[in-house]
Amino acid sequence: MPTDPELLPATLVRDDAGAPITVTIPVHGEEVVAQIWRLQVGRVPIFLLDTQRPENSRLARWISSQLYVGDPVARLAQYVVLGIGGVRALAAMGIEPEVVHLNEGHAAFATLERARSAIGNGHSLDEALVQAREGTVFTTHTPVPAGNDVYPGHEVMQALERYASEAGVDPWRIVELGRTHEFDFDEPFGVTQFALRTSRAANGVARRHGEVAREMWHALWSDRSVDDVPIGHVTNGVHLPSWVGPAMARLFDRHLGKDWAVRATDPETWTAVDDIPDDDLWAARNDQRSALVDFVADRSTADRLQRGESREYVEAAARAFDPHVLTLGFARRIATYKRLDLLIRDADRAIGLLDSERPVQLILAGKAHPRDDAGKSLVQELFSRRGLDARLGERIVFLHDYDLAIAARLVRGCDVWINVPRPPMEASGTSGMKSAVNGGLQLSVLDGWWPEAYDEETHNGWALSGESDPDHVAQDYRHAAELYRTLEEEIVPAFYSGEGGRPPQAWLAMVKASIRSIAPKFTAARMLDDYVARMYRKPPA
Repeated sequence: MPTDPELLPATLVRDDAGAPITVTIPVHGEEVVAQIWRLQVGRVPIFLLDTQRPENSRLARWISSQLYVGDPVARLAQYVVLGIGGVRALAAMGIEPEVVHLNEGHAAFATLERARSAIGNGHSLDEALVQAREGTVFTTHTPVPAGNDVYPGHEVMQALERYASEAGVDPWRIVELGRTHEFDFDEPFGVTQFALRTSRAANGVARRHGEVAREMWHALWSDRSVDDVPIGHVTNGVHLPSWVGPAMARLFDRHLGKDWAVRATDPETWTAVDDIPDDDLWAARNDQRSALVDFVADRSTADRLQRGESREYVEAAARAFDPHVLTLGFARRIATYKRLDLLIRDADRAIGLLDSERPVQLILAGKAHPRDDAGKSLVQELFSRRGLDARLGERIVFLHDYDLAIAARLVRGCDVWINVPRPPMEASGTSGMKSAVNGGLQLSVLDGWWPEAYDEETHNGWALSGESDPDHVAQDYRHAAELYRTLEEEIVPAFYSGEGGRPPQAWLAMVKASIRSIAPKFTAARMLDDYVARMYRKPPA
């Protein structure tokens, strides 16, 4: 989508004379000029590089024009501009960071630029990188192979040849540092491998993801045991005030104190959840579910009209959902390993759940990566199954153009948040954390963040097996059966256990256990504290 920066809350960074501050980065033999935009998000400035400059060639102007660009050469150029240009931009603005935190391998070449001053003082590339790595930390966000970009060595050399010449280093040595086996000439260059090799500390984004990452990248430290691979973990967290819905926020204000968000990382803050009257908690949950149902009816009607669906199906959207029915949510990036289709794999059992005396209603939302054809096919398959039963049009909806606004409505209103990735492919996940603090209960595979949160003793949610299995067909069959059994025998009966119009006590006891145990552990504030303690501060000598 074309974007005019002049219409965004962004300003060009200028020098004292009023001219835009620019930096020049050698990419593929061309001197690419980038200007800097500044966005102020609260107290935090965000700087963005922009190659739409008149000095640049048409191809160079394209470098910053599109995220997830499909052409690998253009994508590699983006990485050079982000990494090398990012460090140069900070220097041009007089910013000297003590620690540079690389998220994924996209900015991995930043370490090269940080090492350049040492190279100029007579050190070799390897010697200079030893110094640069002391101020560099790296977070890997995905165990999915496709999320860790690799490039043929000659393409990396072509992209960096001019830069390497100016810096006085051998470009082939850069390529070697990006290989798992440095001197295997047939092995491509990996940005993740390069970032791991040139960072002082590295982490995954959940405890289990740290374990998976140590196994995944063990070959980089083949002289060590897997447990001794220097990749730790900092589990993700969420900014609670941004995600807690209005009704739940008012409830917390009354019973936890108006400063509950400031004290959110303290477990004592959440002990008062047990004292919230069931009637009050149930009323708040009903309010947020009702708001979601209204939104779904409006949005799904518009979606179906836009797609040119039959009048019957459009009218079903207008009637879609009941504010008193158990509401399940599944919303995230559509990737095959997320297994969206697991929810409707058994057509008869799905219809039985959606169209019974104690019904459920299901909201699906998500987007496939522009280059993920398998993910897009999964969405098409979902719509082909929509016709299993005409009545499902009122009990199941797929919301298009999933974004932050839709996500906020879903995590606030859904009673159960479903997460069924194929273990161990989930790095962390955060939508379940947002759901939990709104009183939603989790039904999740034990992968990502959930193994750290699930407590069988306090019964703060439901867990499906998280064991890995190379036989994906058998694994999918088992998990689908486990999913349906849990819904039919545990979740549906508990939600509808209230009698005589009274709130379902057993259900609300689980909701309280979930909020009490999850809210303090999975905040963005706790996450930041962990990064400072585990990653940014150097360990004692």
